[in-house]
Amino acid sequence: MRHRKHTAKLGRTTSHRRCMVANMLKSLVVHGSIQTTVAKAKEVRRHADRLITIAKDGSLAARRRAIAKLMIRFNSLTPKQARRAREGDQNAFNDDRKVIGQLFDELGPRFAERNGGYTRIVRSTRQSGDNTEKCVLQFVE
Repeated sequence: MRHRKHTAKLGRTTSHRRCMVANMLKSLVVHGSIQTTVAKAKEVRRHADRLITIAKDGSLAARRRAIAKLMIRFNSLTPKQARRAREGDQNAFNDDRKVIGQLFDELGPRFAERNGGYTRIVRSTRQSGDNTEKCVLQFVE
């Protein structure tokens, strides 16, 4: 029996599910909203609300927990990427490096006075092919 087991498996292995949730969280932080299925949105909403709670703390340990949750890898830059970054090119490296700054500098202070409920699910059309219900997962104002 699956009593008190909150994770929806979504027909994926554990590693695939963790990577999918991390990628969806990164997209949600960068764009503010994502379009997905209702089942995935309900699973990602749990993680997104916890991530915002971590971002409200703002400490170094909180940043490290968020980096681990989002599976961000700070690989060293190649010489070409480092030169482009020194020259001021904003697209010199992967956007994953910008996600943590946006999370802690914009979203953390934005929800500082709010106690939970940082995201909403707005249901929309059904997907052609398998008739799965689609929705938009977004941050509240």
